[in-house]
Amino acid sequence: MKSGRAESRPEFERLLRDGPFADALREAIRARGLSLERLRDHLRARGVSITAATLSYWQSGRSRPERRDSVLALRHLEQVLAVPPGSLTALLGPPRARGRWPARADDPPEIGRFWPDRTRIDAAVSEVDTRWDERLTRISQHDVVFVGPGQEELAFRSRQVLRAEADGPDRWVMIVHIDEHDRPLPRVTSLRGCRPGRSVHRPEDGLLVMELLFERPLAKGETVITEHALENSAPFPHATNYERKFRLPAREYVLEVRFSPDVLPARCRRYSEQDGQPAEWTEVLPSADSVHGVALNFGPGRFGFEWDWPVLNC
Repeated sequence: MKSGRAESRPEFERLLRDGPFADALREAIRARGLSLERLRDHLRARGVSITAATLSYWQSGRSRPERRDSVLALRHLEQVLAVPPGSLTALLGPPRARGRWPARADDPPEIGRFWPDRTRIDAAVSEVDTRWDERLTRISQHDVVFVGPGQEELAFRSRQVLRAEADGPDRWVMIVHIDEHDRPLPRVTSLRGCRPGRSVHRPEDGLLVMELLFERPLAKGETVITEHALENSAPFPHATNYERKFRLPAREYVLEVRFSPDVLPARCRRYSEQDGQPAEWTEVLPSADSVHGVALNFGPGRFGFEWDWPVLNC
C-alpha cells in the first residue's frame, strides 16, 4: 500500500535537490496523485487560499512563488505533497552557485504600472503584440545614454540578453517617453539580433512604442542578444535625467550616462525604487566624463539618474 509519500526515485531526488522548481513541483504533484483542485482544497483546509490556476502556472513554469504569502503557501504545499520540508522552497530565491534565477513574479504588474498615466500606456501598447513579454526572462540589460556639450541628449543605446521561458517568443516591445511632444522622433537603429517591427507614435502623450523583432522565434530555454540605438536630431532634447522601468525583474542591469568632457553636471543622483518600497537616492560623482549604476536582481520597479547642470554666469 502506498503511504502517499513521494517515491524515492533518483531522478525525483535530483529534481528536489537541483531543480528547476517547476519540474520538481510537477513531479511531486504527479507522485502524490492528487488533482490541482484537490490540492487547492487541502490548502484551503489549512487556511491558505491558492487557486488551481496558480498551481498550474507554478508547475508549468509560467510563474513561480515570489511574494511572502505565496512562499508561505508553498511551505504548506510541501506538507500536503509529503516532500521534505523546505525542499521546494529552497529552489526559489536569489541566484545560487548552480545558476538558478527566479524568472518572474506570480502576478506581474500591468505594463503601465510605473508610468504616470498607465491608461495611456495601455492604449498605446494595445496596438502592438505584447503576448511574449512575460515569457522572456531579463538576464542582462545595459543602457548607455550619450549627452553632448550643449547639455543635449544625443543618443541612447541598449544591449540585452533575454531567455525564452516557452517556445515562440519572437519580439521585444520598446516604450519610449518623449518629453517634448513636438520634437522629431528619434531614429531607431538595429545593431544586433533584432529589426524594427510595428510602431505606434502618440505625440499628444509623448509616447513611441515599437516592436523589435528577433531574427527568428526562440525555443524554450534559448537565449538571444539584441542591441538597438535611438538617435535624436536637432532640435535635441535637453538632458536632465534617464530611467528604465522594470515590469519584470532583471538579473543584472547596468546604466551608464556619458557626458561631454567639456560640460559636466554640477550634481548627479542615482535612484532606485522597487515596487512597494520607498525610493532610494544616492549622490554620485562623475568619474572622468561618466556615471554608472549597477542593479542586481532588480524589479519590478524603476532605476535611473537625474542631474543638475552648473549655473552659467552671464
